[in-house]
Amino acid sequence: MMRPIYLDNAATSFPKPPAVAQAMLRYMTEVGASINRGVYSSAQDAGMTTLLLREGLCRLFHHSDPTHCILTSGNTMGLNMILRGWLRPGDHCLVSSMEHNAVMRPLQDLAAQGVSFDRIPCDNAGRLDPEDIRPLIRPSTRLLVMAHGSNVGGAIQDAAAVGRICREYGIPFVLDAAQTAGHWETGFAEMGLSALSVPGHKGLMGPSGIGALLLSPDFAKGLSPLITGGTGSASDSELQPAYMPDRFESGTPNLPGIYGLQAAVDFVLEIGVEALRRREEELTGLFLDGLRGIPQIRLAGPWGTDNRAGVVSIDFQQMDNAEAAFRLEQEFGILTRCGLHCAPSAHQTLGTFPQGTVRFSVGWFTTPEEVSAAVEAVGRMAAGH
Repeated sequence: MMRPIYLDNAATSFPKPPAVAQAMLRYMTEVGASINRGVYSSAQDAGMTTLLLREGLCRLFHHSDPTHCILTSGNTMGLNMILRGWLRPGDHCLVSSMEHNAVMRPLQDLAAQGVSFDRIPCDNAGRLDPEDIRPLIRPSTRLLVMAHGSNVGGAIQDAAAVGRICREYGIPFVLDAAQTAGHWETGFAEMGLSALSVPGHKGLMGPSGIGALLLSPDFAKGLSPLITGGTGSASDSELQPAYMPDRFESGTPNLPGIYGLQAAVDFVLEIGVEALRRREEELTGLFLDGLRGIPQIRLAGPWGTDNRAGVVSIDFQQMDNAEAAFRLEQEFGILTRCGLHCAPSAHQTLGTFPQGTVRFSVGWFTTPEEVSAAVEAVGRMAAGH
């Protein structure tokens, strides 16, 4: 039986660092307690691990206040908390033309309630020119939301330049770091962010079902909680606590996820984001170099490795992409993702709508041999073998 080659890290990283499962098992078998609900030793263990996670995320993303690091059920929840908690009827929002449906579906819901939005155009590699933002700004523009890296073509946006324009106009800037968190330098302060939303299960190499939302103090004050309820604090009041992070963390948290993500963040911090980025760049470069000699495919996204995540999407010109993805698994053991990747606007920008692409995405545990095997498989299939 073929050993599978996992190249779907843009969906979720695999395998995880061994410490992630070990930490989750320790919580499930030795701790078991919640936080903010007890003063006994295991509850204190859970509380300390949660604090260490907030502090680690703040170190990783250059954020100064762990109380403004909100733990979420994932990136989609974090983005919904921002969009639905900030925008009101009559408000205007700016997004790029490369956004994921985690942004676009909430925005479309809000559009039916009187919120308007415009898409900042991107070129055929998926990158925007920050100067194209200025003509789209209105007096009612209250938010700019942008994906840092494309989950379709891999292009990285110049977030720092966008942040400077947002500061100039006094517009809060929200960055969706789904495809960059953990393996691309993402500085909250340096990029002028008001909010940063990250998933735990992709580049951070943690479990699914947990993420984080980092907020600036000013932005947090104006953000309405999406969910209210028990926090284990201020239990004498039926009103939601106003202080952080309790204001945005109602309900019993995902403690197994917290323990797993805390171990994953420690792993990322120990290796270093720069080392993770370099490995991703090397593997992506190897992949792109191999694809250059295959004329029967079309690449969606930039050919170079500069400012590019480890996402390689190709459109097979002589066969259906779904068939190609099926054959890659059945004949070569290569696991990819086929389709529109929950990002129809991105595919329209890149010219791959409605057929979509076959997406390969590398991770820390991907080997050069696996990339070479994928390139060889693509070449054989594209040549009709």
